[in-house]
Amino acid sequence: MKQDMVMPKMGESITEGTIVKWLKKVGDTVEKDEIILEISTDKVDSEIPTPVAGKIAEVLAKEGETVDVGKVIARIDTEVKAAVSSTPAPVQEVPVSPKAIETRPPLSATPAPPPSGEIPVEKTKSIRFYSPVVLNIARTEGIPAAELETISGTGISGRVTKKDVLDYLEKKKMAGPTTRPVTPAYVAAMPSGPVSDGIEVIPMDHIRKKIAEHMVQTIRTSPHVGIFIEVDMSNVVAIRERNKISFQQKEGINLTYMPFISEATTRALKEYPLVNSSILGENIHVKHFVNLGIAVATEQGLIVPVIKHADSLNLVGFARTIQDLAVRARSRKLKPDDVTGGTFSISNFGLYGTSIGFPLINQPQVAILGMGVLKKRAVVVHDAIAIRPVMYLSLTFDHRLVDGELGSQFLKRVGEHLENYNPDLRF
Repeated sequence: MKQDMVMPKMGESITEGTIVKWLKKVGDTVEKDEIILEISTDKVDSEIPTPVAGKIAEVLAKEGETVDVGKVIARIDTEVKAAVSSTPAPVQEVPVSPKAIETRPPLSATPAPPPSGEIPVEKTKSIRFYSPVVLNIARTEGIPAAELETISGTGISGRVTKKDVLDYLEKKKMAGPTTRPVTPAYVAAMPSGPVSDGIEVIPMDHIRKKIAEHMVQTIRTSPHVGIFIEVDMSNVVAIRERNKISFQQKEGINLTYMPFISEATTRALKEYPLVNSSILGENIHVKHFVNLGIAVATEQGLIVPVIKHADSLNLVGFARTIQDLAVRARSRKLKPDDVTGGTFSISNFGLYGTSIGFPLINQPQVAILGMGVLKKRAVVVHDAIAIRPVMYLSLTFDHRLVDGELGSQFLKRVGEHLENYNPDLRF
């Protein structure tokens, strides 16, 4: 018996998808919910699982072909399911390479999980196993595999525990920052192309083409204006330092500055709703709800997942949601609805050490906030020189709707919310 596999509907506004890559071929056996192909829409790339177990009998849509939602793209012979299940292949533990901590594993690799759900990591002389909690902290804090292996473990058989990693991070922070080149993940992941006369030609993939189109569109659509302010982050830094360890223990995620910025921005948007608008023709659509987009750099390029109804969240809610969206963005688990409907966006270029930036507006929005790096600077406080943790914030706005006065008032209000952040009310 053959069962049709159709192009899935991946969002309310999505009517078609492009076959990027088939991970299985005709004749291959598959398990139910096994990822067998990658599909790209104008919003996001997605990995698609098979609806049933069996053998792939036909592939009806080729790579690169754009197919309407609901159209048959493959057929699966389900009669071989019993035969496949009755003769299981021998199980062999396969260690994940060190890159597994920094990037997702190859889509075609399905190593058998070791006991207790822990993930083995390859080591030169022996194999060390790390719990999902430890690996999650390593990913969040940017600890590569080689560095993780240097951490001494106090757990059973010398295993690295959550406490070991947190202690290591605290000691590393006290030792001061180290200088190392920062390379965006998508640059390292770019495919190589033919080289002629010293020039390497790299064809754009689907995502990069869409990014390029979107950036050109936004420049053609909106007259961009940028303004900047500096924010004394002393209060936010103090709150984070007091609570970051207990927050990590309770929530299992790192408390970064992004949730603070997101909450302050959302509160300011509710006070200045015109900044939370869009222009359609000759009409202004003012949104009295906030769907906040957070730009995330991935191997495939920049993507902006959206926190729906951000105005209903507190700081903890922002931290949880941002972490969830970032993890799913980098592991290509986002759905098209996760990247649509945004009313305002934030770009954190300070993550790479940049102090001031000029981000482009994410259409059809009319403004975008930029976050610079948090850095100690000499400032004047009550006619005296003082050292304060300072962050530069930028606002790029569409001058068709937002003028300098409104933009300045909004940006100033974001800064005030951060400088006067009240932990008793908001944390």
